[in-house]
Amino acid sequence: MIAALYVDVARGPYPTIEGVECYGFGTRDGRQVSAFVLERDARTYDGPWPIIAHPPCGPWGRFWWNYKGGEGDKDCGVRAVEQVRQFGGILEHPAQSSLFDVLGLPCPGEGVDHHGGRTIEVRQCDWGHPCAKPTWLYCVGVEQFPPMPPTKEPTHVMVRLLRNNNDRPELPKRDRHITPRRFAVWLRDAVLAGRGLPPFVGGGRG
Repeated sequence: MIAALYVDVARGPYPTIEGVECYGFGTRDGRQVSAFVLERDARTYDGPWPIIAHPPCGPWGRFWWNYKGGEGDKDCGVRAVEQVRQFGGILEHPAQSSLFDVLGLPCPGEGVDHHGGRTIEVRQCDWGHPCAKPTWLYCVGVEQFPPMPPTKEPTHVMVRLLRNNNDRPELPKRDRHITPRRFAVWLRDAVLAGRGLPPFVGGGRG
């Protein structure tokens, strides 16, 4: 079993993926209100399973100054780092996230830290996200990874800026945080491999 923390239960893929227990919250109408509820507050997760953590990126990203708090508080990121170091697994955050600098996490290519953690970079569009979404994965106790998917080109951009230098449409804000199902399954299988366990066959509950 694996715990998926700080996830959108209403619209994200994790509730239907076999072998995953979710700690997160999103309303049934698909509008994300908070990353947690009292009954399943991801910040209080205390084991025993390894984790996949998706703490809110807004407070730590390029546009932190415009973050309204809809996906959870800034302290979720700090707590998620503590949890992945304690229980093992993978923490996912945007490339160049200030969380890495503030908490001293290694950047891609910088080797292993004293918690046994290392970071790799991927693009979520390779698993089906409409945007390129370069992502850093801080991995503790994960030494082997499932095969990477073929590279793909994004169809959208997260935010339209003049320097984008392309005519791709902007992805609606409500959809930007959604993890592609194939990426979620890949993360689950990577964490299982870290425990010496085989991947699930099929990848889901339905």
